[in-house]
Amino acid sequence: MRHSERHRTHRTGWLRAAVLGANDGIVSTASLVLGVAAAGADTKGLLVAGVAGLVAGAMSMAAGEYVSVSSQADTERADLAREGKELAANPIEEHAELKNIYAKRGLDEALASSVATQLTQHDALAAHARDELGISDTLAAKPVQAALASAGTFAVGAALPLLMVLLLPGSLLMWGLAGSSLFFLALLGFLAARAGGSPVIASVTRVTFWGALAMALTAGVGALFGVAA
Repeated sequence: MRHSERHRTHRTGWLRAAVLGANDGIVSTASLVLGVAAAGADTKGLLVAGVAGLVAGAMSMAAGEYVSVSSQADTERADLAREGKELAANPIEEHAELKNIYAKRGLDEALASSVATQLTQHDALAAHARDELGISDTLAAKPVQAALASAGTFAVGAALPLLMVLLLPGSLLMWGLAGSSLFFLALLGFLAARAGGSPVIASVTRVTFWGALAMALTAGVGALFGVAA
């Protein structure tokens, strides 16, 4: 019989970084352009500011994701090395620890001991990594994947407000850019929810609310300093 269930946890590593990158690309670039536009800059100035923000933001996202996820990967490797030493030095205690984990999950003592024994014989370190430390191949930290996903989607997200700067007439730029950016954020929330199997309405509401708040505050600051100038 064919197994028909479709799980999405294998996507969490790159999906989190991709959603973060795209969201940040849209919000930060749209907010930057709106703030500069509110201060009275022309189209050329908006594009220069937006492109600079795109390049700087993409590099920042890549570096930030790589450094942070690398730190997670370093911690996982250290825990695995420590667990390997403990398995070599205290195999009986480690077997009992694994047995107790399975017993707490609902297996009777005899079955828990049997499962611990068989998994230890198959791959002791993998069993302890998965069931004691919560580390698995599916959820393990992947720094390069996270960095590329975040930087790439940031660039794509940031390019969308810049495209609107080129397409919209000056008289409609502020409201058109804000409205289109909120639409892009809503679309991102929809796609992220579908990819991750989460509720669509909650995802769309979350990203559009915070995006709207960021753009409103930045436009307000730009208008304040533009008037002061």
